[in-house]
Amino acid sequence: MAPLEDALPPTPPSTESSITPEIFQHLVNLAALELTEQESEYLRRELNQQLQVIRDLESIDLATDLPITSHGVPYSAETRPELRPDHAEPADKADAILEQAPEVEERFIVVPDIPHTELE
Repeated sequence: MAPLEDALPPTPPSTESSITPEIFQHLVNLAALELTEQESEYLRRELNQQLQVIRDLESIDLATDLPITSHGVPYSAETRPELRPDHAEPADKADAILEQAPEVEERFIVVPDIPHTELE
């Protein structure tokens, strides 16, 4: 595997909406992440590249009457498959799953509290 510094993408063009090192460090602190300087720079550049792609996509001129789709294949009423009936089926493995949990209370799995610090 190549060292992280070799995998760094080229620095994106500077724009008003780029994530600066200061803003990125603030986000890292809010998320309580521990990153090396190389990891921080790599992730900051990746985020800036993703933001640039989003800006590029937003700049594509589309007709205002273009219908919204959840995928690239439009289905007409004639070709659309019928919806299957929605019905609940009881799970027969709940007891086996609960038996594996380290702590259960009233059939709920008890998880430890997540330690956290106060945010500014």
